[in-house]
Amino acid sequence: MPGTGGEEALRQQYVLGEEIGHGRFGVVRRCYSAATGEALAVKSTPKAPLRDKSDPLDLALAEQEPKVHLLASAPPCSPHVVALHAAFEDAHAVHLVIDLCDGGDLFSLISARGRLLPEHEAARIAAQLASALAACHRRGVAHRDVKPDNLLFDAATGALKLGDFGSAEWFGDGRAMSGLVGTPYYVAPEVVAGREYGEKVDVWSAGVVLYMMLSGTVPFYGATAPEIFEAVLRGTLRFPPRAFASVSPEAKDLVRRMLCRDVSRRLSAEQVLRHPWIVSRGGNAVAD
Repeated sequence: MPGTGGEEALRQQYVLGEEIGHGRFGVVRRCYSAATGEALAVKSTPKAPLRDKSDPLDLALAEQEPKVHLLASAPPCSPHVVALHAAFEDAHAVHLVIDLCDGGDLFSLISARGRLLPEHEAARIAAQLASALAACHRRGVAHRDVKPDNLLFDAATGALKLGDFGSAEWFGDGRAMSGLVGTPYYVAPEVVAGREYGEKVDVWSAGVVLYMMLSGTVPFYGATAPEIFEAVLRGTLRFPPRAFASVSPEAKDLVRRMLCRDVSRRLSAEQVLRHPWIVSRGGNAVAD
């Protein structure tokens, strides 16, 4: 996989198209392989804004993203992980050529529906997400920013794919991770507390996503980031009757086991896949 040459080398191998998305640090454009015509996407992250920030962690994560993403998605990888096809880097930017997921993201799906997802659909999505996380964790990669915006759909197949490995970290040699990384509503309490942590932070975040799919709201709320963090640290999990009136006990049991403050008792991604609610409602996604 190319690792140098920057945008000039990128343009020699890919035809760049229109912008299809943007995030905190860069843009995503449609692109096409010059050799095969395959439609893909390229995520470009300029380094200058990251150097200007006071937190050097952002630049370090951007520079390590190609290595960690490749480790997570190298064949044979999970069909629910966005694959990295090529990487180009120079002094100015990092460019990652990835799967084109033009079916939108989970946040857009929920917003467009204007209503909650039925349990069978929420279970199918949760199963695919757990499958992606289990595959990453087996390779020693923690995503660390699981949220609806990073859960993308393949328009052709409808499959969910876990994308954006910009906050991901490798823990494969048994090392503990640290640092306040992630998005406030979805971040695990051990991350907020400033402790060292492991890959189960992803399961907590996935539990928040599941809670949101079932209820239309987040389990730990605050008007500001500090207030959200306080709510996460308290970890008081409630199922308001109005929001959860039609949600099955089995679904709520899985949420409880994913949003468990005691990390030793929190389910792993593999255990989520074996939960009775996922097995009975998740369909063939469990077998992926």
